[in-house]
Amino acid sequence: MRSALLFGALALGLSACTVSVHSNLGLAGSSSNLIAGLRPDRGEGASYFVGEPVRFFVTTRTAGYVTLVALQPNGYVSTLVQNAYVPAGTSAFPRPQDGVTYNVAPPRGIQRVRAIFTRVQPTSNLVFSGVYDQGRWNNATTTYLSPYAPAERDVQETYLYIR
Repeated sequence: MRSALLFGALALGLSACTVSVHSNLGLAGSSSNLIAGLRPDRGEGASYFVGEPVRFFVTTRTAGYVTLVALQPNGYVSTLVQNAYVPAGTSAFPRPQDGVTYNVAPPRGIQRVRAIFTRVQPTSNLVFSGVYDQGRWNNATTTYLSPYAPAERDVQETYLYIR
């Protein structure tokens, strides 16, 4: 009986620590199904320690252009790769030709990464500057995609934990 109470208290305590992340909440352009998958190399929701390298796998149903944007736990947004041409199938980022590595850096917490895809080469660059909340981040993405027909664009999001 005592172990059942202890187990119940432990389960209740741990359930209070659950974090929920809802991908693509409020995004326009995420319904065309051009991006079949987006995930970090250890899988969505995996943990990485500061300094560890991370790669992202983007799977697309058709050739096009991908921009990867990261929303850090403190709200600062950075562009990882912009308007990179990808064939249909799975592409890993960073690519060898990018000449960079993505190493996890502080602050610790949930880092979200968004893949923005267009079938045609974008005519403008996506510029993020400063700190973004969910609404501002979604608005910037929607504004960037607005010149493209819904069937020509897609947006997907994944996340990881920085420890």
